[in-house]
Amino acid sequence: MTIALTPIPGMPPIRPGDDLAALLLSAVGNAELRLQTGDIVVICQKVVSKAEGRVARLREVTASPFARHLAAQTTDKDPRVVEVILGETTRIIKMDRGHLIVETGPGWVCANAGVDESNSLDTDTVILLPSDPDASAQRLRTAIRERAGAEVAVLITDTFGRPWREGLVDFALGLAGMDALLDLRGEHDLSGRELHHTVMAQADALAAAAGLVMRKGAGIPAVLVRGYEFTAAEGSAKALIRSREFDLFR
Repeated sequence: MTIALTPIPGMPPIRPGDDLAALLLSAVGNAELRLQTGDIVVICQKVVSKAEGRVARLREVTASPFARHLAAQTTDKDPRVVEVILGETTRIIKMDRGHLIVETGPGWVCANAGVDESNSLDTDTVILLPSDPDASAQRLRTAIRERAGAEVAVLITDTFGRPWREGLVDFALGLAGMDALLDLRGEHDLSGRELHHTVMAQADALAAAAGLVMRKGAGIPAVLVRGYEFTAAEGSAKALIRSREFDLFR
């Protein structure tokens, strides 16, 4: 199996209300690429959030006493940013040494609820995660099918830290057109032993691979993945969230 990852350059800065599918397909055409059935389009969360208007303007935010307390005691963030983070949070997991680890509405556990100040629209704006990344991926997939005639999978990614590991890695945040997990249970290893526990997080693996060519300063918000064999499915990145009953650390 040969897998190719091709950066898709040339997308303009995204603003709320932009037709993301149109801008993406225009960039694909300008790069002399053509989407094919079986391709995977990987796109970073930030441009999806911007197009959907998932931004917060700090001049319109009033920090609560609790947010001001956290800003003073736990982080070095603007109290208004902390207020935005709390608005995206269903449960605070850990506050320690300048870090705020929380659980978001869909169930993601990440730093600062995914609220990001980098590459925002202006210095007074922060970007939130899409409210339903799977639905965002499905809308983009449908638009690509209707406009380009290709049945592709769409993967929305964001960059998270990882427990017990240094460095950041791109994770699957939204997914449509393929399963997030590749279940190998029942298959056999090289020695013929049956696999009982091997379920691969293929969506995360693809996200991490695409992240190698989607560096923040490179202006590459999307990647075309071709050659990875997958079974078409509705798909959902929420399948990657470990249930609390099986999570030994929450």
